[in-house]
Amino acid sequence: MNNHVNNINETFKTYYSDVGIFNRIVNNDVKDILLDDMKIYKGIITENYVANQLKSNGLDLLYWKGSREAEVDFLITTSNDGIIPIEVKANDNTQSKSLKVYDELYHPKYMIRISTKDFGYNPETKIKSVPLYATFLIKDLC
Repeated sequence: MNNHVNNINETFKTYYSDVGIFNRIVNNDVKDILLDDMKIYKGIITENYVANQLKSNGLDLLYWKGSREAEVDFLITTSNDGIIPIEVKANDNTQSKSLKVYDELYHPKYMIRISTKDFGYNPETKIKSVPLYATFLIKDLC
């Protein structure tokens, strides 16, 4: 096992299994969602959605938090490629400082960024882009 998952029990995140209920708890109504006015909760809701999609595909929900204020939303283990970090972006800004830090430390074969952007791959950064609507395909894409 690689060093970056040895201390996995030191930090954890919790997720709601129903994104709709979570929206209700934070008082987002349909209008807020349709007008993309979810304020500070947009990232959290998007991450919850991705967590549900990954879990429903039988993937473990692992999280990495490093020094230098870097954290990777999810780590998945693949039989062919080892541990793959996944970053979730709710907005059009898809800069991934945390993936860069992770790459410098652990050199994964590639990394995944889930966002509103279309499918793609940048060999320079080793980042595969996956659109939010296709999160359910992550297991098949790895």
